[in-house]
Amino acid sequence: MQFGFWKKLKKPIFAMAPMANVTDAAFRRIIAKYGKPDVMFTEFVSCDGLMSVGREKLLVDFMFTEAERPIVAQIFGSKPDNFYKTALLIQELGFDGIDINMGCPDRNIEKQGAGAALMKNPKLAQEIIRETKRGAGKLPVSIKTRIGYNKNILSEWLLALLETEPAAIILHARTRKEMSSVPARWEVIADAVRIRDGYDNTKNKTLILGNGDVKDLADAEEKIKATGADGVMIGRGIFGNPWLFAGCHLPLAKREREGVAEVSAPTPPPPASQARALRAGTPSPPASPCEAWRAGRAEGDDRDSSRAFGMTVGVKEKLRVMVEHTYLFEKLLGEHKNFDIMKKHYKAYVNGFNGAKELRIKLMEGARTAGDVERIVRAWLFLNAPV
Repeated sequence: MQFGFWKKLKKPIFAMAPMANVTDAAFRRIIAKYGKPDVMFTEFVSCDGLMSVGREKLLVDFMFTEAERPIVAQIFGSKPDNFYKTALLIQELGFDGIDINMGCPDRNIEKQGAGAALMKNPKLAQEIIRETKRGAGKLPVSIKTRIGYNKNILSEWLLALLETEPAAIILHARTRKEMSSVPARWEVIADAVRIRDGYDNTKNKTLILGNGDVKDLADAEEKIKATGADGVMIGRGIFGNPWLFAGCHLPLAKREREGVAEVSAPTPPPPASQARALRAGTPSPPASPCEAWRAGRAEGDDRDSSRAFGMTVGVKEKLRVMVEHTYLFEKLLGEHKNFDIMKKHYKAYVNGFNGAKELRIKLMEGARTAGDVERIVRAWLFLNAPV
């Protein structure tokens, strides 16, 4: 069994979930900068696509930086031979690990016999894991899946996976049928730990990480203590909150004692001519793009609900990072992806403070470029926040 980086991580392990059109290269770089988890995952990428003439278009989803390590490439498909070939490619690209998606409920993915559909075909799932490991060399292979398809079949499904000796299994505590319509059943994660320990209780046993309805790191720690899991993967909780994982291995008392994040380098007030334009709702562009935002954090922030274990992030800081995120998306992915992908992030960044709805509407209706987003935010801050 190849554990690679997994065995070097301090427990409990905090991982960021792979999410299509969310955890792209731009968002991962922002998270790595402001609140890096123990392990990061790419968006999932099709093995069949990577083995086709369309490979180059898909490789954009595999862009990463050294700051993101350890970084795991997540893949999906249903053809064992393509998993083997893709694993060879992932080795060449320099990733730290490979994760196989066996839980995605998207119907287009399932029609290929991939994602959650593999829970209905455990023999094929096992063959896919073994072929991936054969191509992975020394890279560890992990599995992200659910507790069953139509019903909880954890006792059979988990044992089938454990037989292939993956480094880690990340278990979403719902069935495919349940989607997100019911609360995640974390008592089943405790069952998974017991099943794993009954199968193999050596120091080299497969790691079990739970996933589903984890609000923040404090909630994650409670769930880890209650279930005995080796760690937790957080997905939706990271939306609009790249600080979520900040200080994840500091003692809780210290995190709470440190409280609010330090803030400095206030955004300079606009000149009189620009101020008039701001009030009119048609601000002129800054002398250089994003100049005020690159200066650093802003003083005088109102506080909102973006928290990372006792650290409350101010509104100005949150909006500054949102603009930074947008410029990064435009730089890295502007030629490859639709700008509207960023708008799901705006719904999360612009939330939980006075005037958020007004600003959110302006961003949804009026933003087509990073420059648009910056101008809209600067105008809103001038009229609604202390300078």
